[in-house]
Amino acid sequence: MADNSTNKQKPKVSADEGSLASTIVHLWTYMWPKDRFDLKVKVVLAIGALMLAKVASTTIPFAYKAVIDALGAQSAEPALMLGIAVPLIFVFAYGMANIIDTGLQQLRDILFAGVGQHAVRRLAFETFSHMHRLSLRFHLQRRIGGLSRVIERGTKGIETIVRFTMLNTAPALFEFIIVGWIFTFMFGFTLLAALVLTIWFYIWFTIRASNWRIGIRRDMNESDTDANSKAMDSLLNYETVKYFGNEELEANRYDASMSKYEKSAIKMWTSLGFLNFGQGVIFWIGMTFIGLYSANGVLTGRFSIGDFVLINTFMMQIYRPLNFIGFVYREIRQGLADIEEMFLLLDQDPEIVDKIDAKPLEISGPVIRFDNVSFHYDADRPILKNVSFEVPAGKTIAVVGPSGAGKSTISRLLYRFYDVAEGQISIDGQDIRDITQKSLRAAIGMVPQDTVLFNETIAYNIKYGRPGASEEDIKSAAAMAQIGEFIKTLPKGYDTPVGERGLKLSGGEKQRVAIARTILKSPPFLILDEATSALDTQTERDIQSALDAVSQNRTTLVIAHRLSTVINADEIIVLKEGRIAERGKHGFLLAQKGLYSQMWQRQLEANQAEEQLRKVTEKAQELSAKPK
Repeated sequence: MADNSTNKQKPKVSADEGSLASTIVHLWTYMWPKDRFDLKVKVVLAIGALMLAKVASTTIPFAYKAVIDALGAQSAEPALMLGIAVPLIFVFAYGMANIIDTGLQQLRDILFAGVGQHAVRRLAFETFSHMHRLSLRFHLQRRIGGLSRVIERGTKGIETIVRFTMLNTAPALFEFIIVGWIFTFMFGFTLLAALVLTIWFYIWFTIRASNWRIGIRRDMNESDTDANSKAMDSLLNYETVKYFGNEELEANRYDASMSKYEKSAIKMWTSLGFLNFGQGVIFWIGMTFIGLYSANGVLTGRFSIGDFVLINTFMMQIYRPLNFIGFVYREIRQGLADIEEMFLLLDQDPEIVDKIDAKPLEISGPVIRFDNVSFHYDADRPILKNVSFEVPAGKTIAVVGPSGAGKSTISRLLYRFYDVAEGQISIDGQDIRDITQKSLRAAIGMVPQDTVLFNETIAYNIKYGRPGASEEDIKSAAAMAQIGEFIKTLPKGYDTPVGERGLKLSGGEKQRVAIARTILKSPPFLILDEATSALDTQTERDIQSALDAVSQNRTTLVIAHRLSTVINADEIIVLKEGRIAERGKHGFLLAQKGLYSQMWQRQLEANQAEEQLRKVTEKAQELSAKPK
């Protein structure tokens, strides 16, 4: 059963019809955070400024009408002294109303800026954290570049929805109601009917056209994600591209994805032109009818010229929020299309979760036990079959076997990246499914075969084992990992950047950084997952002594490809096709003349061939160095 953090309900967000309300309800919790009184005050003040701005904007057409009527009266009765001052007063009032309206709108935006950005930040943080809660299986099936693009678009989409729904849609509807009431009270139901029909058709057309454009936006997002994934994949494998001279192939793959994006983007702009034209036609048909009606009212004496100006000013004033509502709706639908993938990520339930009553791991040994463990990634392809063994406290147990035998799966199960299909894994008698993942992983140190470092300094990467470690602790760990002297020779020392994935360091240097990181963590249990298999023989020998020092007096599980690294293990377990084929110490297994003995003989022959090649190479270098 999942814990509370992973069980909370998440909205099923989609860019399709009917999802906007549920999305806004969900986003409201981020705009009205329980723990931020200051942001709640800003929301209230922003809404207050918004309403006052609408009141001020409503007075603008009346001031304009008063100016026109006063000027008309002045031209009819030029002798009246009052006629000189009144138009000037109304012109001043007209200008002040516009200034107040503009100022209040800017104040609204200023107040709401912190609220909107807080919502974006919180949701981005929640998504990023959720990504780390998802299972290894999920991440192995997704591309990093695509995921980063989904989060980037999603955060922008959230900002769009938060800002436009709160700051534009509600006040525009409020303004429509006010203008409708004024039209009814001053000019009758005919103008109100014309106004309502114009707005209704405008919004109806906008919704229909925008919903049609959602499919185009999805295609564009998919092409954008695919192009970014290919670009990231290619750049991360820069050296491989160069090895095979496939720059043109990579450029063509990227261009093929961008070609799809280009076509979708052209469709987006074309459909936008159609949408804008349709909106304009609907509004100006309504505007023309209202203009003819009000002009006829002036000619028949029912309306004054000021009334004509008032009606048309209100219509032009309505056109701004009405046109903006069309823009807002388009942006919101587009924002929903952008964030739906992000919310789908949030809807992904972690495969491995802590039980509600999970407790921290209590360590007394530790003693690791695998009891009849079976596991499969796919149901039709079993990896481990009834595997049972024990790693006694302070002892070193090695697991060896051919490729695909299930060796690395053991470490993944122990870290609880996956749960066993059958059987049990326990530490000091505690089933690892009953303890918290955090406490479990805090007790284990890992030195993997392929060490990937952060694109930071050497100090940062070593300190990652224990973020609160002092500079002295970092240097001590580096010395134990036999990399301290090398770091001292670097111009920037511990502040030397290691590059993307640590590519500025050699394989042996990266491995020593990984060892130093694990030493700094100082875990009671250690996993060495083929930690030297990717290194040359000499580097392997150098690093093996560092590994021996790290594993001293620690409960250690060694997963090995090179058998020379495990000859001193307290017990060697030989896996074959997911089952334990042999077990015992090095000498005992050699005497059995079984699978282990065959593997040992093959590696001896490979090592001898490697040694002969090294001697031939050295001899050739000596000969070439002699003067002719």
